[in-house]
Amino acid sequence: MKTADPEDRQEVEAVAGDAITSPGGVEAGLGHVATRAYRMGALAAEGFGLADVSQYLEDPATVVWADFCAPSKEQLHELASELGLHALAVEDALGPHQRPKLDRYTTHLFLSCHAVHVDAEGGRLDETEIDAFINERWLVTVRKSERFPIEPVLERWDRSPDLAVHGVSFLLYGLLDLVVDSYFDAVQSFDDYYEDVSEGIFSDRPLDPSQQRHWFDMRRAMVRFHRLVVPLREAVSSLMRREHAAVSDELYPYFQDVYDHILRVSESSESLRDLVSTIVETNLSLRDYRQNQIVKKVSSWAAILAVPALITGFYGMNVPYPGSGESWGVAASVGFTVAASAGLYLLFRRQDWL
Repeated sequence: MKTADPEDRQEVEAVAGDAITSPGGVEAGLGHVATRAYRMGALAAEGFGLADVSQYLEDPATVVWADFCAPSKEQLHELASELGLHALAVEDALGPHQRPKLDRYTTHLFLSCHAVHVDAEGGRLDETEIDAFINERWLVTVRKSERFPIEPVLERWDRSPDLAVHGVSFLLYGLLDLVVDSYFDAVQSFDDYYEDVSEGIFSDRPLDPSQQRHWFDMRRAMVRFHRLVVPLREAVSSLMRREHAAVSDELYPYFQDVYDHILRVSESSESLRDLVSTIVETNLSLRDYRQNQIVKKVSSWAAILAVPALITGFYGMNVPYPGSGESWGVAASVGFTVAASAGLYLLFRRQDWL
């Protein structure tokens, strides 16, 4: 393990200074950095500089966690040289739009996952990528933005001090547990939205173009959500394999619980996709039904109006006909018009066309 040179350490501390004094510390001009060190399950230090990571790792009983929010290349490469992070994993952590996955390298694992939030009013899925470098002695997390705050993770860790003795396995469990909790919230948001849609499609007023666009956006967001959940299920399953040694035996049931939650979310997203398909088919059927009703009404009124046009057209011919020039001829034409129109109206009403 590389030990930081004293001059380098002074330079880093001069840059960080008092900014990195808490889990939410900020390096001037760079992304947020948070650090913690646990010794035998107890919190030994937090808010220290990156140059001190190697110093804490000299103690075999200490594990270190470091978190970056929107880091610069210099920040991440500095720690990569300290911990021996693989260049491809660092490139994935710095690059955008990684799919959920678990990659295995010689000295560590690389996990990529996403925390999500459904904006039902805006019709979009807000997602924040979270990458993690996993070693039995250290855990490095990289968040792409503050949309996934780190404070709830710290609170989750602090609520279970008895599990902290398991080191990195416990830290990783707390992180994944919160990420998967956001999936349940997303499923509930989708379920509430499509429940409202299901009730709305049976109203007499059809959806206007803006509502149809919003409906489409929510459906696209749900498809994107499903694409994030399914790969994470496979990643967690791979993480739990014994040969990876990333999960201690004591914490295996906890990771199994996380996996079961992801499985439930995956099944719920599948059910929602089926529900959306059913809603789309129902909406199309109802639209065709309403269109047929309109066509029947228009056709019925057109047929009713065609009778007066026929009769008046007949009596308007410039040829002699019974009643031509007589008062009773006018009365007969009016009578025929009223009787025929009334007969057709009653017929169409009986057929439920009007």
